[in-house]
Amino acid sequence: MRRVPPGLEIAGAYAWRLVALAAAAAVLIWVAIKVKLLVVPLLVAILITALVWPVFAWMRARGIPKWVAIPITVLGTLGVITALIWLVTWQVSSQWSSVTDKAQETVRSFSDFLTNGPLHLSSAQLNQLLETGLSKLEEQAGALASSALSLGSAVGEFGAGSLLALFALLCLLADGSRIWSWTTRLFPREARGAVDQAGRSGWKTLINYAKTQVTVATIDAIGIGLGAFLLGVPLSIPIAVLVFLGSFVPLVGAVVTGALAVLIALLYNGIWVAVAMAVVVVLVQQIEGHVLQPFLMGTAVNVHPLAVIMAVAGGSMLAGIPGALFSVPAVAFINVFVTTIASGTWREHPHAGAIGTQR
Repeated sequence: MRRVPPGLEIAGAYAWRLVALAAAAAVLIWVAIKVKLLVVPLLVAILITALVWPVFAWMRARGIPKWVAIPITVLGTLGVITALIWLVTWQVSSQWSSVTDKAQETVRSFSDFLTNGPLHLSSAQLNQLLETGLSKLEEQAGALASSALSLGSAVGEFGAGSLLALFALLCLLADGSRIWSWTTRLFPREARGAVDQAGRSGWKTLINYAKTQVTVATIDAIGIGLGAFLLGVPLSIPIAVLVFLGSFVPLVGAVVTGALAVLIALLYNGIWVAVAMAVVVVLVQQIEGHVLQPFLMGTAVNVHPLAVIMAVAGGSMLAGIPGALFSVPAVAFINVFVTTIASGTWREHPHAGAIGTQR
């Protein structure tokens, strides 16, 4: 009987193992999507924990009791979020009427351009276009109603998810070490040292990712928000806050939110200010794409920009906005986790403490 060529035998051995890994990953992703109302708040809590952990660890290292450090950390985080919401609400309430009036004036000017400009559209043609648009809206009335119900449901889910994320944040800060120790005990005894060290390395990477992403998001927000302010575009603070939040979706988030600034500039300030605003958005994105992401983010998470783009695209296709948000930190964590195990460096510290050893 003819023997299978060695190369094909090795390829087959790798192939069925890769198929098994892919099947396991697919099952995990499917389960995560099905229970996303639990998974997303937990992932949000993990990211926030990674972000505030340096401050929390700094207080613990200086002898501040845990029961004091945790409220300071959590209340400080909530205070920053509340301040941002207040700034956005204040500027929107103070400038909303002028923005809407100017937008209506812009729409009327555009209508005059359509009738008196090169197109020479008649009033009847404009009315026909308007009636067509209204009829389309009427046809979609049922879809709009269901969307409104979905929006209400989404608001309720957001509230419940926020409470769950807050509770998970408190638990991670208070008992992160015990939670991780329990997690490592799920693995065979021989593998616990490798899993523990790999998890510790991945946790450090998540902390670096969170700090670096906040830095990148702040630079994007300041650049686009300051550009809007100097150009006289209204709602510059809400624009900056949206850019800051959108920048947590790497490479594309700030572009989408920056487009909102261009739209507001077009409606309120006219075409030339909108062009200038677009130049500011593009310039900030060039700085992010060619300076901040390669040097800061690449150093922090050791993930190639191509992998970042593929992760964001794949995550958004699988799970929408949450997938795009968590894809890069997940890829960074998995990359460091696997690399640490494969390198064998965990053998140097087989009994290292678990993640979050602050007591």
